[in-house]
Amino acid sequence: MTPSRIVLFCFLVLGLPSGVGAYPPEATPKPPWLRLWEKAKDLETQGSYREAKELYEALLKRPVPSARARRSIRRQYEALQVKIIFSGVETPDSFFHTVVLGDTLSELAKKYGTTVELLQKSNGIKGDRIYPGMKLKVTQAKFSMVVEKNSNHLTLLADDRPLKRYRVATGTEDSTPTGTFKIVNKLKDPTWFHEGSAIPPESPENILGSRWLGFDLAGYGIHGTTLPKTIGTRASKGCIRMLNEEVEEIYTLVPAGTRVTIKE
Repeated sequence: MTPSRIVLFCFLVLGLPSGVGAYPPEATPKPPWLRLWEKAKDLETQGSYREAKELYEALLKRPVPSARARRSIRRQYEALQVKIIFSGVETPDSFFHTVVLGDTLSELAKKYGTTVELLQKSNGIKGDRIYPGMKLKVTQAKFSMVVEKNSNHLTLLADDRPLKRYRVATGTEDSTPTGTFKIVNKLKDPTWFHEGSAIPPESPENILGSRWLGFDLAGYGIHGTTLPKTIGTRASKGCIRMLNEEVEEIYTLVPAGTRVTIKE
């Protein structure tokens, strides 16, 4: 074979050498739903929460081919909704209160049906000090919760609209009662009264975790846990267990008097 034929053979069979007039393959374009998702995440990262929320809502109305991706989108959307409540961003169910002489966080929380913790968090306040002329974001949404025993999920609602869904643990042997209850007491780092003993919060035997929200049914409530692997199962004596960081989120949002409905 002559040299010229050898070159022609290599060109036809092997293609052009790398970097010699070769064109890179065209990148596969991203589907519209994925571009929208990336845009929503970018807006959230930039602090444009309301714009990001609108994109997530539009995205959840679109068909998404992956069930896993849809679950991720919904989780991010729910987390963003809570993030907006915890931020200083004004929403349709919030307003700004101008502090006057004599106002206290506890009195304002009681007046507006919210919590001291939420006033602190959404206004970036550490401690209890407020001063006249200060503008405080106040969220007036009425929170409630629905627990589904069959799926071990708790849904937090704001003005009867789903806000965020959490995995929980419920009672063994159907020990979690069904019905509608009311939160009557809230405790940080609760003591566990078990079989006649008072087990302090710092004890490794205290399984209540970092928060307690007690029902108007004595001995029952929602609490954290030192046993996170039990979440998603039927493992408690009848109470609703949550991860500590998630029950702390709920604790910040809901005041005493909040309705809790437990269903099969």
